Amino acid sequence: MEVKIESPDKERLSALKVETWPIWTKEISRFDWYYGETEMCYFLEGRVIVELPDGQKIDIKKGDLVTFPKGLSCVWDIKEPIRKHYTFIED
Repeated sequence: MEVKIESPDKERLSALKVETWPIWTKEISRFDWYYGETEMCYFLEGRVIVELPDGQKIDIKKGDLVTFPKGLSCVWDIKEPIRKHYTFIED
């Protein structure tokens, strides 16, 4: 399972209507997470290291547009408080 990270321009964000997506926030913490649906999110603030089952660590920060695949189990290690827009994508 691949986590996709993009550095979108304003046109891409506008086309996705990111500003209409809900916002999720979370303080510095560490926790297990499972994606029951494919989720796309745009990071407005913060930094997190997402640890995948194979040991890979993905550094995600402000300005990243990330797609997490359905069925992914991972560990979120939030280094700086997170604020992100998110939406779920039909598979």
